Amino acid sequence: MQTVVLDPLLPMVAIYAVGALVVLAVGLAVLRRLPGWWLRGLAGAALLAALLNPALSREEREPLSDIVMLVVDESASQRISERPTQTQSAVDNIRAEVATLENTELRIVTVADGEGDAGTQAMTALTEALAEEPQGRIAGALIVTDGRIHDLERTPALPAPLHALVTGQPEDWDRRLVVVGAPAFAILGEPITLTVRVEDQGDAPTDAALAPLLISIDGEEPLAFEVPLGRDIELPIELPHGGMNVLQFDTPTVEGELTDRNNTAVVQINGVRDRLRVLLVSGEPHAGERTWRNLLKADASVDLVHFTILRPPEKQDGVPVDELSLIAFPTRELFMEKIEDFDLIVFDRYRRRGILPTLYLENIAEYVRTGGAVLVSSGPEYGSAESIFRSPLQTILPGAPTARVFEEGFTPQVTDLGDRHPVTAGLEAMSPGEDGPGWGRWLRQLEVEVPDGADTLMTGIDDLPLLTLDRVGEGRVALIASDQSWLWDRGFEGGGPQAELLRRLAHWMMKEPELEEEALWVEPSGLTMRIVRRTLDDAPGEITVTTPDGSDVAVTLEEVSPGRFETLWEAPETGFYRLTDGEIETVIALGPAAPREFEQTIATGAVVEEAVDATGGGIVTVSDGDVDLRRVRAGRPAAGRGWLGITPRGAYRTADIRITPILPAWAFLLIAGLLVVGAWLLEGRGTRRRG
Repeated sequence: MQTVVLDPLLPMVAIYAVGALVVLAVGLAVLRRLPGWWLRGLAGAALLAALLNPALSREEREPLSDIVMLVVDESASQRISERPTQTQSAVDNIRAEVATLENTELRIVTVADGEGDAGTQAMTALTEALAEEPQGRIAGALIVTDGRIHDLERTPALPAPLHALVTGQPEDWDRRLVVVGAPAFAILGEPITLTVRVEDQGDAPTDAALAPLLISIDGEEPLAFEVPLGRDIELPIELPHGGMNVLQFDTPTVEGELTDRNNTAVVQINGVRDRLRVLLVSGEPHAGERTWRNLLKADASVDLVHFTILRPPEKQDGVPVDELSLIAFPTRELFMEKIEDFDLIVFDRYRRRGILPTLYLENIAEYVRTGGAVLVSSGPEYGSAESIFRSPLQTILPGAPTARVFEEGFTPQVTDLGDRHPVTAGLEAMSPGEDGPGWGRWLRQLEVEVPDGADTLMTGIDDLPLLTLDRVGEGRVALIASDQSWLWDRGFEGGGPQAELLRRLAHWMMKEPELEEEALWVEPSGLTMRIVRRTLDDAPGEITVTTPDGSDVAVTLEEVSPGRFETLWEAPETGFYRLTDGEIETVIALGPAAPREFEQTIATGAVVEEAVDATGGGIVTVSDGDVDLRRVRAGRPAAGRGWLGITPRGAYRTADIRITPILPAWAFLLIAGLLVVGAWLLEGRGTRRRG
């Protein structure tokens, strides 16, 4: 290609000034009617040409190929039904069509699932791919997709048409379960309302008005219901326990629907106790009574009812028991009518003195069997004839007294079982000593015989049981075979972790998940699971993880502390996971059980229609067959029936540039001089003629 270029010898301002003088001189010649004015003008033009120094520029160009971008959606929704086959067919079709176009290249970009639950990020992938190519060579872009693109706001400004090849079949339909509303927290004992909806999408059958719905909590046996399709259903639910509750909703897969990945919804709700209701029964005045009360009152979440007997046992004044209080104490109301309202009953050095009849004690034993909790802190009275062990409570208490009481100092020790039990695990680390725990001594202990099945977590004098726990029916009981734990709270010989021990005891008896001795749970972080198994056994078996697609993976745990085994496991995808070791089972949802990819599964081009129309492109359905790829001029329609168009860009690369002056500057000056002389001669001849 040849063009004229200028290489001025003077700054353009000076050249403009010379041009102005030339115009002025020619104008004066015209006004004076000089016959050589036109020669003067040509001389001025030759002078300006000499100053502009014109030259011929010749470029040698090498044409560059046009580039067609092809974005292939390989996200999760593109892997259902026949879509993988359709996608491959569309890619092969475009490959073949581009191969028939001269001087045209194809760039293929694949799009997998976005991080987390971002969905299909096709436009982001297209933008990043375009940034690596010269914009002057982009002749068109095509996207093979089901139309469910979740980043349309990042659609790039294309210099050429954008087309969409949509997979799927016209008769596709799918059923979806949606949790419309669910709280993150709920108070135990209070019902909450969850709103769910089962809806059909696409060309669904019209003969069904109801759909089955299964509801399961923490992987337990599900409850079955029938719910109307397409309507919000409110479900009242009461959480069964504190901590994380995993609620799973399922609707069975129906023949013909696209996928079952959106037939499950998982809600994780943290159950919290509004208040911990404790009944403290103090049997007689002693130095540790106030300590128990202060410890319980110090916790703002504890509602405490303190029933205390201020009459020392050695005082015999003949006053009847029913006349010892100023007002009638509501023993019947507490121990018969409202006993179920309490989460924990604590007996602190209580002895039978006729205040609580046998019927009341029988009711307390039944309260434990049906899920209640009783903690006994015993002193010498526990081994006497008035001991509460010699009552209906005998059937639930985890230690039988022998009547032997040791009045000597000793340091409580955690047993090997206690090292593994969550109630006492790690207590020694709170007060480390040179040889064993560094906490203070207790000064009295009662000898008890522990029944089979109860757990001894701490021992005292001569390894006699000091703290024992047991499960009775649905409830739990604990026995401290000493009334000296208050010495830790008073700081005697350095004190000890009495508050922490009491907190753990109370939470274990309340069946809080974090204090269960046999537990399996998961701590998720993105797609990484920290699988934790706590057990009193030496080692747990392998954990079987069932992934969202139904496959099983065996995971081995390593012991990180006594009774605690852990491992980190990278999950392959978001969704609902079930874990079990054969005895304990738990469930966890990483991200939503039905990811964003499966919120809408029916293929459609409507989502990308606006972005495609803005570039003059077209939308075709892969199921209609192959398409032709044609070249069209810019500004012309780029899509029609069975064909799509690309716009040739005519891009090139300059291989060489040669610049040749038209004339040297002295030649222009010579021409200008000759023209000036010619004007002078012409005007001089005219002067002689007039003379």
